[in-house]
Amino acid sequence: MARAELDALAAAERVRTEFADALPRCLVTEALPPAERRTVRVLPRGNWMDESGEVMKPALPAYLPQPDAGGRELTRLDLARWLVARENPLTARVVANRLWQQFFGTALSGVPADLGAQGETPRNGPLLDWLACEFMDRGWDVKHLVRTLVMSATYRQVSTATPAALAADPDNREFARQGRHRVEAELVRDHALAVGGLLSPRLGGPSVKPYQHARYWENLNFPPRDYAADSGEAQYRRGLYVWWQRSFLHPSLLAFDAPSREECAAERTRSNLPQQALVLLNDPTYVEAARALAARIIGEGGATREARLAWAWQRALQRAPRPEELRTAAALLDEHLRVYRADPGAAAALLATGESPLPAGLDRAEVAAWTHVARVLLNLHEFITRS
Repeated sequence: MARAELDALAAAERVRTEFADALPRCLVTEALPPAERRTVRVLPRGNWMDESGEVMKPALPAYLPQPDAGGRELTRLDLARWLVARENPLTARVVANRLWQQFFGTALSGVPADLGAQGETPRNGPLLDWLACEFMDRGWDVKHLVRTLVMSATYRQVSTATPAALAADPDNREFARQGRHRVEAELVRDHALAVGGLLSPRLGGPSVKPYQHARYWENLNFPPRDYAADSGEAQYRRGLYVWWQRSFLHPSLLAFDAPSREECAAERTRSNLPQQALVLLNDPTYVEAARALAARIIGEGGATREARLAWAWQRALQRAPRPEELRTAAALLDEHLRVYRADPGAAAALLATGESPLPAGLDRAEVAAWTHVARVLLNLHEFITRS
């Protein structure tokens, strides 16, 4: 190895060591002297103007293991250490329970926001305890815990169930099969962009603003503000990066039960509303994704209509189409092809949705007709459901 490379490696190692040494100091706020701390009292009958209540001191629930503070008043650093202490059974169990919920649709303890007396006793307490211990024993390695879950035989089951299994355990609380549930709001959009070949794989960066009605924000309180949708790659970033305006979050995310973030939400509602179908059919993001998928069907799906339909089903739903689905889709395609052959202006209006360019040389009427087939696929319950 050249001397310059050795010097560079040594410099990088010094930077890494200095960063590791400085990080704990950056993350921990130094405790104020007792004389400078704000006095916190119990509010008699909730009256914040009555300062006669008992003075409150930092403390932890008495029924849980206590940190050794040596008689001094506890600080936030003590709290941080207590949260990840081996003797504290709560933190690792909460994390394991919520990760289980993400991968199976239902948590081992069915109220992930409350593992206390108002929650639910885990259906499989020993399993949750084992996952929590495995999490701590591996240095709180989230990737290891995720790998443990997804490589398990329980996770790799199919989601179909026999009538007897459904009767015995309709909510799948015993996890005798894989869970089937609609994906989160951000992933609904991601899936549509991905099958259309539009999703940007870039990680990190600032928030982005997808298509949205320009006057959607006009009723926000001061200052007045306008919504300007992003262009270029930013329009196709993952839902994780969508600009989040509390109480005025993006309409597509709102339709699919994304929380407003006005308060903490340990789990999301999963509703099934007509508005969701309207979003998938008419939101410019999904119309553009369907248009892009239509272009891919024509360009990559083969030369025949049957081959293209099979390719589209495989791309969107990861399965082959059933005979009755082929007949319905073929009839839909023929109907719209006739309409757009007779009215090129209507085809042009549909294909103008979104800023991504169409590949050169494609028949506009044909792309518009296939766009309707793609819109049907993106609107299926199966497309937005994890199974």
